[in-house]
This record gives sequence, C-alpha cells and structure tokens, in this order.
Amino acid sequence: MFTVEQRDALRESVLTLAEKDRRVVAGAAVGSLAVGGGDRFSDLDLTFAVADDVLLAEVLDDWSRTLSDEMAAVHLVDLERGPTIYRVFLLPDALQLDLSLTPAARFAAASPRFRLLFGETAEGEPADGRKPPAGGDLFGWGVVYGLHARACIERGRVWQAEHYIGAVRDHALSLACLRRGLPAVQARGYDDLPADSLASFNGTHVESLEPERLHSALSAAMRALLDEGKEANVPSADTVAERLAELR
Repeated sequence: MFTVEQRDALRESVLTLAEKDRRVVAGAAVGSLAVGGGDRFSDLDLTFAVADDVLLAEVLDDWSRTLSDEMAAVHLVDLERGPTIYRVFLLPDALQLDLSLTPAARFAAASPRFRLLFGETAEGEPADGRKPPAGGDLFGWGVVYGLHARACIERGRVWQAEHYIGAVRDHALSLACLRRGLPAVQARGYDDLPADSLASFNGTHVESLEPERLHSALSAAMRALLDEGKEANVPSADTVAERLAELR
C-alpha cells in the first residue's frame, strides 16, 4: 500500500511536468484531496488546461511515456466526457493517478471539489459537461432494471438477476442521496444517508442465488425504489407502483 509521502511526491512530480510543458496553461487539484478531505487511502486527481491549438491526445501521450519511463506508471483506462479526456494510471504500491486534460476555453470546475493550482479557469460550462442525475431518470432506469431482474429469475439467469437487483438498489440509494443534497453518483453519498433511510434497504442484498432469495431481494429493492420515487415527487411513481404491485 502506498504512503501519503509517495502520493505527495507523485503530486509534485506531475505538477513539475505540467509547469515545464508550455502547452499546459492551468492546473487544478480535484476530488477529495482538493478541499482538505480525503485520507491516506485517497488516490491522486489532477486536471489541466491545454492551449486550444494543441491536441489533448498529443499532450496525454507525451505525459504517459514520461510517467511510464520515470515513475513506472501503468495506463489502465481512458474516458472521454465532453471536451475532457481522463486517463487513469496505476503506480507501484497500488497508488492510483487520475489525470485529465481539457481545452483551455472549456477548463472550469465540474464540482465543488476543485482547487485551482495555477493559471486561470474559463467561464461557462463545467469542464466535463456533467450535470447531477435527474430524479426521474434514476427512478425510470431502476424500474427497467427491476423488470429485467424478474425476467432473469424466471429464465434461470441467476447471476444476471443478481446484477440487476443490485442495480435497482443502487438507483434507489442514488435517489435517496439526490433528494438530501448528497452526491448521487458512484455511491459517494450512500454512507452519509441517515440510519433510518439506510434501514429501509434491509433485505435488498442477495443472500443466495436460490429463486426465492432472489425474489425476496428484488421485492425489497423495488419497495425501496418506489418509496424513494414518491418521496422525490417523481410524477409517474404512483402509477408505476400500481402496475408493478406484483414485484413489491
């Protein structure tokens, strides 16, 4: 396991790399460490603005070679969201680096967990174009996954059913977070939900792949989803609850 000192050293190395690269015009810390949060297990998240006349991929590939050659970084995965490219690296001792690049004209805070380190941000949309999930969408997809879960149980597709039941639970939990002003993505707000809210999710975990157990977990997950939909004032919640009474 990496140490805080290793993470701090990586941060300084990446910032030095950025400051020496004339193509990079601004940089910021993002994630839990940007605002004084995080702990010794937090990974390192850094984001940078690249001059508008430069290709992001060009800078990212150059940096990837340097990180690989000098720090033994392994490239894990890329994600493109709006104008931003994210690249995730794994370094020795399981230290994760999340690096993202955005054209300077679109470089801005995508969440409150953003601390500018040098340069300037641009006005306008968030750098990655993300918006909070809509309650109606969370509810709707949860219902879709519930229907898929029921069909999978009946077909004997028990592992697929388990997956979909978990998706119903996750969408209900995300709804609970959304209406309380907690982060509603990637399970970030789950542990901050009130105890009485979390208690309503008792029974939503699949204890075994026996059909009865799957049906029981699905029923509990759907009850939680439908209740959260009503609490969130999703317009279709009552109608959907009537039509899916057999799944509750």
